[in-house]
Amino acid sequence: MKEINKKIIPIMGQFVISLTGIFGSLFFSEVMKFPPCELCWYQRIFMYPIALIILTGLFLDSKDTNKFIFPFISIGLIFSIYHNLVYYKFIQVIVPCSESAPCTAEQLNYLGFVTIPLLSLFGFSALLVLNLLTIKLDSKKGSI
Repeated sequence: MKEINKKIIPIMGQFVISLTGIFGSLFFSEVMKFPPCELCWYQRIFMYPIALIILTGLFLDSKDTNKFIFPFISIGLIFSIYHNLVYYKFIQVIVPCSESAPCTAEQLNYLGFVTIPLLSLFGFSALLVLNLLTIKLDSKKGSI
């Protein structure tokens, strides 16, 4: 019987998380009609390619997929952290947001604390953890 590659589970987890981020952001903007702010657009720019890169890496059986998506995850996480700091008013906004879609507008609030910027932070953080886990599994496999 063929052994299951241990690396496939975190890679598929990253794929599912990135697809959830893509469809979640499209649901909020296109179905619920929440206008995305400037910082949301930057986070989308870094979330959307991740699923395509992972899918291509799986199709081509690439060993470097995690190295390719690491910069997208890292930069997206930086924008997400900054967005949360602005949203929760820890810092003042540096990037000017538009009047029609301010970066601090509360469009969603589940359980009194789960907001759209926080969902993005959770998504990018989970992607980073799974990405680093997969890179660690790769390095262990290479050293054996």
